[in-house]
Amino acid sequence: MRRLLLRISNVNPDSVTTHSDRVLYSAIGCFIVLYFVYATVGGAAFVDASANYTHPWWQWLVGPLVATGVVAYDRAVVGRVGINFDKLDSPDPHDLLRRPTFGLYAGRLCLALLFAVIITEPLMLARYKGEIDARLNEVHNEQISVIENGGAIAAYDTRLAELKKQSAAEDAAVQELNKRAAEKRSDARKLYQQAIADSEGDGVSRKAGCPDGGYCDTLVKRSRGLDDQAAALDVQAAKLQDSQRAARDSRAAEEADLTRKISEQRTANAQAIKADAGFGARTKAMWYLVSSDFWGIGLFYVGIALLLVALDCAAVGLKFASHGNAYERNEARAARHFEHEAAIGYEQGLRDARRYAEAASRVMAESIGRASHDEELADIAIERARAHLYDSVAGAPVAPLSPAPLLDGHPEHTYRIRA
Repeated sequence: MRRLLLRISNVNPDSVTTHSDRVLYSAIGCFIVLYFVYATVGGAAFVDASANYTHPWWQWLVGPLVATGVVAYDRAVVGRVGINFDKLDSPDPHDLLRRPTFGLYAGRLCLALLFAVIITEPLMLARYKGEIDARLNEVHNEQISVIENGGAIAAYDTRLAELKKQSAAEDAAVQELNKRAAEKRSDARKLYQQAIADSEGDGVSRKAGCPDGGYCDTLVKRSRGLDDQAAALDVQAAKLQDSQRAARDSRAAEEADLTRKISEQRTANAQAIKADAGFGARTKAMWYLVSSDFWGIGLFYVGIALLLVALDCAAVGLKFASHGNAYERNEARAARHFEHEAAIGYEQGLRDARRYAEAASRVMAESIGRASHDEELADIAIERARAHLYDSVAGAPVAPLSPAPLLDGHPEHTYRIRA
């Protein structure tokens, strides 16, 4: 198990010779495994948040890929040993390792902060899901109230109120005529009752009967006149209603259309507001909760976030803190030893190649010199043969020839070609 953890830490188990190094790199291996689990869950939560919390099945395929990438970076940082290859023949332990490359650790810190935003934030949103849903419900209610009081719905409501006001005014005009007609009929009934009472001797005249021109007859005539006026008012109200029918139908159609538009707009607004509950809205709600209740939710939120970031940086932080331990020195000694042997072998090879080149050039120079001497001997032999032929044919003596040049390394005596 310990050897597996050392392999996960990307170190050479054969070079881990001390107990402290075994504990160190085993702990680094454990942190890398824990971070793999954390990054897997965080990556899946981020994908789920990006998909508006529809819980796609493939979110668990993305998390391991993200975790593998970060773990590969951590293993590269942990397994890297900064070996100093200057002064390879120096036995001083201070010459074994180079100083830590801070840019490498700074890059890992930036990566940790980036993953704290991308991975840690979705996990925190899932942790405070109940509180965030309550805050979103409150925000959505406020948005619905604002939309109802402004925008298209407010314009539709205003126009609908105007149409209803016009209809109410027309209804009031008709009702006024009907009311006047009802009042006249009521007065006519009262006058007629008075006429009946007078005809029975119980009226003002105290005389029975209803002679023409009398008080009773006058009351009857007035009652009939009021009935005629009431009937005229009824006819006037009916004509007014007939004249209003076209406008009423138009307003009724417009009111139905406005009512439909208001319903559609409210449905669209409700869908839009409901859809505004994704990663951005939840993050905004989370920060509102943190800022409004820092010593409650905020403190706990910051504590968990820092804990997860510390888990993210734990492996690289232990590597940075343990710079120059026995494992790194063992690796540096082996690497410097191998490099020293390679450098010596390379220098020997260069010397051998240089000697070989010098010998080859010397041989080539001697070969060229011998070839040039052979060419001069051939020319002299040709001249002597030509002179001998001329002497044999013409019978004239030939002038003595110069001796043939000797090659380098020959004994010091002259060979002459006999005539």
